[in-house]
Amino acid sequence: MANPFGLVYGGALEANEPGKVNIRLVRYTVDGIEVAANLYLPADYDEASGKTYPAVTVAHPNGGCKEQVAGLYAQHLAEHGYITLACDARYQGESGGEPRLRDYPANRIGDVSGMVDYLSQFPKVDENRIGSLGICGGGGYTLACAQTDKRIKAVATLSLFNSGRVRRNGFRDADKAGAQKRLQQAAAARAKELLGEVEYIGFLPPDKTDDELRAQMLTLPENTLYRDGIEYYGLTHKHPNATGSYTAESFMKLIAFAPTGWRNTCRTRWISSRLSSAQSYKNVILRCNATKDLWENIF
Repeated sequence: MANPFGLVYGGALEANEPGKVNIRLVRYTVDGIEVAANLYLPADYDEASGKTYPAVTVAHPNGGCKEQVAGLYAQHLAEHGYITLACDARYQGESGGEPRLRDYPANRIGDVSGMVDYLSQFPKVDENRIGSLGICGGGGYTLACAQTDKRIKAVATLSLFNSGRVRRNGFRDADKAGAQKRLQQAAAARAKELLGEVEYIGFLPPDKTDDELRAQMLTLPENTLYRDGIEYYGLTHKHPNATGSYTAESFMKLIAFAPTGWRNTCRTRWISSRLSSAQSYKNVILRCNATKDLWENIF
Protein backbone atom coordinates (compact mmCIF):
# COMPACT_ATOMS: atom_id res chain seq x y z
CA MET A 1 0.00 0.00 0.00
CA ALA A 2 1.39 3.40 -0.98
CA ASN A 3 2.18 5.86 1.78
CA PRO A 4 -0.57 8.53 1.86
CA PHE A 5 2.07 11.28 2.07
CA GLY A 6 4.28 9.78 -0.64
CA LEU A 7 7.04 8.99 1.88
CA VAL A 8 9.36 6.13 0.94
CA TYR A 9 11.65 5.76 3.98
CA GLY A 10 11.34 3.13 6.70
CA GLY A 11 9.07 3.96 9.62
CA ALA A 12 7.43 6.83 7.75
CA LEU A 13 4.28 8.45 9.09
CA GLU A 14 1.10 6.98 7.64
CA ALA A 15 -1.46 9.14 9.46
CA ASN A 16 -1.70 12.24 11.65
CA GLU A 17 -2.71 11.13 15.13
CA PRO A 18 -3.04 13.09 18.39
CA GLY A 19 -0.05 12.72 20.69
CA LYS A 20 2.28 11.72 17.87
CA VAL A 21 4.46 13.50 15.34
CA ASN A 22 2.26 15.05 12.65
CA ILE A 23 3.07 16.08 9.09
CA ARG A 24 1.64 18.93 7.05
CA LEU A 25 2.10 19.50 3.34
CA VAL A 26 2.78 23.21 2.93
CA ARG A 27 3.37 25.63 0.07
CA TYR A 28 5.13 29.01 0.04
CA THR A 29 7.14 31.06 -2.44
CA VAL A 30 10.82 31.91 -2.74
CA ASP A 31 11.70 34.61 -5.26
CA GLY A 32 8.30 34.17 -6.90
CA ILE A 33 8.59 30.38 -7.33
CA GLU A 34 6.33 28.02 -5.42
CA VAL A 35 8.06 25.64 -3.01
CA ALA A 36 6.53 22.35 -1.87
CA ALA A 37 7.56 21.19 1.59
CA ASN A 38 6.69 18.76 4.36
CA LEU A 39 6.41 20.27 7.83
CA TYR A 40 6.89 17.89 10.77
CA LEU A 41 5.47 18.84 14.17
CA PRO A 42 6.48 17.29 17.53
CA ALA A 43 3.97 15.10 19.36
CA ASP A 44 3.27 17.80 21.97
CA TYR A 45 2.93 20.70 19.53
CA ASP A 46 0.11 23.00 20.59
CA GLU A 47 -0.37 26.52 19.25
CA ALA A 48 -2.41 27.40 22.33
CA SER A 49 0.40 26.57 24.75
CA GLY A 50 3.12 28.92 25.91
CA LYS A 51 5.87 26.56 24.79
CA THR A 52 8.25 27.41 21.95
CA TYR A 53 10.28 24.96 19.94
CA PRO A 54 13.66 24.79 18.23
CA ALA A 55 13.38 24.26 14.49
CA VAL A 56 15.52 22.69 11.77
CA THR A 57 15.57 22.99 7.99
CA VAL A 58 16.48 19.83 6.07
CA ALA A 59 18.01 20.06 2.58
CA HIS A 60 17.80 16.94 0.42
CA PRO A 61 20.67 15.37 -1.55
CA ASN A 62 21.47 16.13 -5.18
CA GLY A 63 18.89 14.37 -7.33
CA GLY A 64 16.72 13.48 -4.33
CA CYS A 65 13.44 14.75 -2.95
CA LYS A 66 11.77 15.55 0.36
CA GLU A 67 10.06 12.15 0.64
CA GLN A 68 13.33 10.22 0.92
CA VAL A 69 16.22 10.57 3.37
CA ALA A 70 15.51 14.26 4.03
CA GLY A 71 12.07 13.28 5.31
CA LEU A 72 13.56 10.49 7.40
CA TYR A 73 15.78 12.91 9.31
CA ALA A 74 13.06 15.55 9.51
CA GLN A 75 10.72 13.01 11.11
CA HIS A 76 13.33 11.74 13.57
CA LEU A 77 14.20 15.28 14.63
CA ALA A 78 10.50 16.00 15.18
CA GLU A 79 10.37 12.89 17.37
CA HIS A 80 13.03 14.58 19.49
CA GLY A 81 11.07 17.81 19.86
CA TYR A 82 12.09 19.91 16.85
CA ILE A 83 9.77 21.53 14.34
CA THR A 84 11.30 20.54 11.01
CA LEU A 85 10.83 21.44 7.37
CA ALA A 86 12.01 19.43 4.36
CA CYS A 87 11.37 21.05 0.99
CA ASP A 88 11.86 20.09 -2.62
CA ALA A 89 14.45 22.34 -4.21
CA ARG A 90 13.01 24.78 -6.71
CA TYR A 91 12.98 23.39 -10.25
CA GLN A 92 12.85 19.91 -8.70
CA GLY A 93 10.33 17.55 -7.13
CA GLU A 94 6.92 19.10 -6.50
CA SER A 95 8.30 22.64 -6.38
CA GLY A 96 7.87 25.02 -9.29
CA GLY A 97 10.39 26.37 -11.75
CA GLU A 98 11.23 25.82 -15.40
CA PRO A 99 13.11 24.19 -16.99
CA ARG A 100 12.74 21.16 -14.78
CA LEU A 101 15.79 19.93 -12.88
CA ARG A 102 17.80 23.12 -13.20
CA ASP A 103 20.44 22.86 -10.47
CA TYR A 104 22.02 26.22 -9.71
CA PRO A 105 23.87 26.54 -6.39
CA ALA A 106 22.38 30.00 -5.81
CA ASN A 107 18.91 28.48 -6.02
CA ARG A 108 19.73 25.67 -3.60
CA ILE A 109 21.26 28.13 -1.12
CA GLY A 110 18.16 30.33 -1.47
CA ASP A 111 15.99 27.29 -0.77
CA VAL A 112 17.65 26.89 2.63
CA SER A 113 17.08 30.55 3.48
CA GLY A 114 13.51 30.16 2.24
CA MET A 115 12.95 27.35 4.73
CA VAL A 116 14.34 29.59 7.46
CA ASP A 117 11.90 32.30 6.33
CA TYR A 118 8.99 29.91 6.67
CA LEU A 119 10.02 28.51 10.05
CA SER A 120 10.80 31.92 11.55
CA GLN A 121 7.19 32.95 10.88
CA PHE A 122 5.60 29.69 11.98
CA PRO A 123 3.71 29.75 15.32
CA LYS A 124 5.72 28.65 18.34
CA VAL A 125 9.10 28.47 16.59
CA ASP A 126 11.84 30.09 18.65
CA GLU A 127 13.60 32.10 15.94
CA ASN A 128 16.74 32.19 18.08
CA ARG A 129 16.97 28.39 17.91
CA ILE A 130 16.83 27.61 14.21
CA GLY A 131 19.34 25.15 12.83
CA SER A 132 19.93 23.59 9.44
CA LEU A 133 20.72 20.04 8.35
CA GLY A 134 21.97 19.22 4.87
CA ILE A 135 22.49 15.79 3.37
CA CYS A 136 24.98 15.01 0.59
CA GLY A 137 24.79 17.91 -1.91
CA GLY A 138 22.29 19.58 0.41
CA GLY A 139 25.04 19.62 3.03
CA GLY A 140 27.32 21.72 0.85
CA TYR A 141 24.53 24.17 0.05
CA THR A 142 23.45 24.37 3.70
CA LEU A 143 27.00 25.04 4.85
CA ALA A 144 27.32 27.76 2.19
CA CYS A 145 24.03 29.33 3.26
CA ALA A 146 25.12 29.54 6.89
CA GLN A 147 28.05 31.80 6.00
CA THR A 148 25.70 34.72 5.33
CA ASP A 149 22.33 33.78 6.87
CA LYS A 150 23.02 34.38 10.53
CA ARG A 151 19.52 33.32 11.53
CA ILE A 152 20.95 29.80 11.32
CA LYS A 153 22.42 29.13 14.74
CA ALA A 154 23.76 25.62 14.11
CA VAL A 155 24.58 23.53 11.05
CA ALA A 156 24.77 19.76 10.70
CA THR A 157 25.79 17.86 7.59
CA LEU A 158 25.53 14.19 6.69
CA SER A 159 27.84 12.83 3.98
CA LEU A 160 28.58 16.39 2.84
CA PHE A 161 29.20 16.56 -0.91
CA ASN A 162 31.06 19.51 -2.42
CA SER A 163 29.17 19.79 -5.73
CA GLY A 164 31.47 22.49 -7.08
CA ARG A 165 34.73 20.68 -6.44
CA VAL A 166 33.45 17.43 -7.92
CA ARG A 167 32.22 19.22 -11.05
CA ARG A 168 35.59 21.00 -11.41
CA ASN A 169 37.96 18.17 -10.58
CA GLY A 170 35.95 14.99 -11.00
CA PHE A 171 35.01 12.69 -8.11
CA ARG A 172 37.92 12.48 -5.65
CA ASP A 173 39.84 14.93 -7.85
CA ALA A 174 40.33 12.19 -10.45
CA ASP A 175 39.72 14.30 -13.58
CA LYS A 176 41.06 17.80 -13.15
CA ALA A 177 42.22 17.80 -16.76
CA GLY A 178 38.67 17.32 -18.00
CA ALA A 179 37.25 20.57 -16.58
CA GLN A 180 37.50 22.53 -19.83
CA LYS A 181 35.85 19.72 -21.78
CA ARG A 182 32.99 19.60 -19.30
CA LEU A 183 32.55 23.35 -19.56
CA GLN A 184 32.43 23.16 -23.35
CA GLN A 185 29.74 20.48 -23.07
CA ALA A 186 27.77 22.70 -20.70
CA ALA A 187 28.07 25.65 -23.07
CA ALA A 188 26.79 23.50 -25.94
CA ALA A 189 23.86 22.38 -23.77
CA ARG A 190 23.10 26.03 -22.99
CA ALA A 191 22.95 26.82 -26.70
CA LYS A 192 20.55 23.92 -27.26
CA GLU A 193 18.37 25.08 -24.38
CA LEU A 194 17.96 28.48 -25.99
CA LEU A 195 16.45 26.64 -28.96
CA GLY A 196 14.05 24.71 -26.74
CA GLU A 197 16.00 21.45 -26.29
CA VAL A 198 16.86 20.65 -22.68
CA GLU A 199 19.69 18.17 -22.14
CA TYR A 200 20.01 16.18 -18.92
CA ILE A 201 22.91 14.39 -17.23
CA GLY A 202 23.27 12.57 -13.92
CA PHE A 203 24.14 9.39 -12.04
CA LEU A 204 20.72 7.77 -12.48
CA PRO A 205 20.00 7.03 -16.14
CA PRO A 206 16.37 7.74 -17.08
CA ASP A 207 13.94 5.07 -18.28
CA LYS A 208 16.09 2.17 -17.09
CA THR A 209 14.51 -1.02 -15.76
CA ASP A 210 15.44 -2.35 -12.33
CA ASP A 211 17.50 -5.11 -13.95
CA GLU A 212 19.38 -2.58 -16.07
CA LEU A 213 20.14 -0.48 -12.99
CA ARG A 214 21.40 -3.53 -11.11
CA ALA A 215 23.64 -4.37 -14.06
CA GLN A 216 25.03 -0.85 -14.04
CA MET A 217 25.71 -1.10 -10.29
CA LEU A 218 27.86 -4.17 -10.91
CA THR A 219 30.19 -2.07 -13.06
CA LEU A 220 30.97 0.18 -10.09
CA PRO A 221 33.07 -0.62 -6.99
CA GLU A 222 31.15 -1.67 -3.87
CA ASN A 223 30.43 0.89 -1.15
CA THR A 224 31.07 3.86 -3.42
CA LEU A 225 28.98 6.98 -3.76
CA TYR A 226 27.44 6.44 -7.18
CA ARG A 227 26.82 2.70 -6.77
CA ASP A 228 25.05 3.32 -3.48
CA GLY A 229 23.17 6.21 -5.06
CA ILE A 230 21.78 4.03 -7.84
CA GLU A 231 20.70 1.43 -5.29
CA TYR A 232 18.97 3.92 -2.97
CA TYR A 233 17.44 6.40 -5.43
CA GLY A 234 16.81 3.99 -8.28
CA LEU A 235 15.81 0.78 -6.49
CA THR A 236 15.24 0.48 -2.74
CA HIS A 237 13.81 3.96 -2.11
CA LYS A 238 12.74 5.01 -5.57
CA HIS A 239 10.45 8.03 -5.87
CA PRO A 240 9.15 9.54 -9.12
CA ASN A 241 10.35 13.00 -8.06
CA ALA A 242 13.93 11.85 -7.44
CA THR A 243 15.55 11.65 -10.84
CA GLY A 244 19.26 11.73 -10.04
CA SER A 245 19.65 14.13 -12.96
CA TYR A 246 20.04 17.82 -13.70
CA THR A 247 20.14 20.08 -16.74
CA ALA A 248 23.52 19.83 -18.46
CA GLU A 249 23.85 23.61 -18.69
CA SER A 250 23.65 23.80 -14.88
CA PHE A 251 27.28 22.72 -14.96
CA MET A 252 28.24 26.28 -15.88
CA LYS A 253 27.04 27.42 -12.44
CA LEU A 254 27.97 24.30 -10.51
CA ILE A 255 31.65 24.40 -11.47
CA ALA A 256 32.07 27.84 -9.86
CA PHE A 257 30.53 26.77 -6.54
CA ALA A 258 32.99 26.84 -3.62
CA PRO A 259 31.30 26.29 -0.24
CA THR A 260 34.57 26.14 1.71
CA GLY A 261 36.09 29.44 0.66
CA TRP A 262 34.68 31.68 3.38
CA ARG A 263 37.02 31.56 6.39
CA ASN A 264 36.07 35.05 7.58
CA THR A 265 32.29 34.70 7.42
CA CYS A 266 31.45 31.33 8.98
CA ARG A 267 31.15 31.32 12.78
CA THR A 268 28.12 29.03 12.96
CA ARG A 269 28.46 25.91 15.09
CA TRP A 270 28.83 22.87 12.89
CA ILE A 271 28.80 19.11 13.25
CA SER A 272 29.24 16.54 10.51
CA SER A 273 28.85 12.81 10.06
CA ARG A 274 30.49 10.80 7.27
CA LEU A 275 31.47 13.41 4.73
CA SER A 276 31.63 12.14 1.16
CA SER A 277 35.42 12.05 1.42
CA ALA A 278 38.18 12.68 3.93
CA GLN A 279 39.36 15.50 1.68
CA SER A 280 35.97 17.25 1.99
CA TYR A 281 36.21 17.04 5.79
CA LYS A 282 39.78 18.35 5.83
CA ASN A 283 38.89 21.31 3.62
CA VAL A 284 35.88 22.32 5.70
CA ILE A 285 37.82 22.10 8.98
CA LEU A 286 40.74 24.09 7.60
CA ARG A 287 38.63 26.81 5.98
CA CYS A 288 35.77 27.20 8.45
CA ASN A 289 36.24 28.77 11.86
CA ALA A 290 33.06 27.05 13.04
CA THR A 291 32.91 25.28 16.38
CA LYS A 292 32.44 21.53 16.05
CA ASP A 293 29.91 20.79 18.75
CA LEU A 294 26.83 18.71 19.56
CA TRP A 295 23.36 20.12 19.06
CA GLU A 296 22.42 19.06 22.58
CA ASN A 297 24.89 21.68 23.79
CA ILE A 298 23.38 24.32 21.50
CA PHE A 299 19.62 23.88 21.78
